[in-house]
Amino acid sequence: MEKRTWTPPQLLELSGGYWSTCTLHAGVKLGVFTPLSGEPLAAQELAGRINCDSRGLAMLLNALAAMELLEKRGDAYAATPFAAEYLSRTSPYYLGHIIMHHHHLMSGWANLDKAVQSGAPIRERASHEDVESSRESFLMGMFNLAMQIAPKIVPAIDLSGRRRLLDLGGGPGTYAIHFCQQNPELSAVICDLATTRVFAEQTVERFGLSERISFVERDFEAEDLPAGFDVAWLSHVLHGVGPQTCAAVLKKAVSALEPGGLILVQEFILEDTRDAPLFPALFSLNMLLGTPDGQAYSQGELIAMLALAGATDLRRIPLQLPNGAGVIAGTVPGTGK
Repeated sequence: MEKRTWTPPQLLELSGGYWSTCTLHAGVKLGVFTPLSGEPLAAQELAGRINCDSRGLAMLLNALAAMELLEKRGDAYAATPFAAEYLSRTSPYYLGHIIMHHHHLMSGWANLDKAVQSGAPIRERASHEDVESSRESFLMGMFNLAMQIAPKIVPAIDLSGRRRLLDLGGGPGTYAIHFCQQNPELSAVICDLATTRVFAEQTVERFGLSERISFVERDFEAEDLPAGFDVAWLSHVLHGVGPQTCAAVLKKAVSALEPGGLILVQEFILEDTRDAPLFPALFSLNMLLGTPDGQAYSQGELIAMLALAGATDLRRIPLQLPNGAGVIAGTVPGTGK
């Protein structure tokens, strides 16, 4: 792969890039795109609707217009078609949850140097309201991301003849939903913490799959898993914990499968040299900021952990996914599919 050649302007653009990021975050947090998707409004009129200072809001709207997320028409502003589709809360394609999750991460990233010096996560005390808001942004942000990528993954995985899928750490259940939509004979169980249940059940109900997808409360790091599955799907579960916990979770997942069962692990996968691709390398820092021992793992590490857990026929499914994501598959020894 050709190495990048840096220039001083590129370096300074990168250094100040958070200005645009914070402008987007403020627009989403204040909810400016939703009313502006319905009709053009002047800054003063919109300020009254969303309880903002009109002068400050006008500056924000002008910046968003300069970023081409809004259109300015005289004194009025309107959402662009793209912003109306992805940044209005009334749109089914709304991506504001994942954007707000990124917003909640920013204070930690501003203290990355301290995390690197200490080798420990940077955590800030938050009110109950902030914790609830962060949890919703995280879980539904995962829904936002999975809705983008699941249609690329699910059709490429043959689950014909399989009947029961375990979506371990499934959050709102986006992948369980897509696997069940793709495979009419499949049922699924989302296994996650109790705080996730309401988001999962609401999402499953929205897709009309409540009769085929259920939820089981488990702290899967500390508790045993339900059994009797022929597929286990672990999407972005392992990077939150260290290698020893990964090994324990994978062993539980393999034990939950019948002989011949299929285990599937999706992660942001590093090359074995650990210095590429860029996103998994940066994502390891994100785990440093937020977890005691989480990290991104290389393909070799993931395959070795799956082998240690008892899986065989280990292979990476050929998929072109963003951000260095990949899916590694393995089979539980014994008769079966």
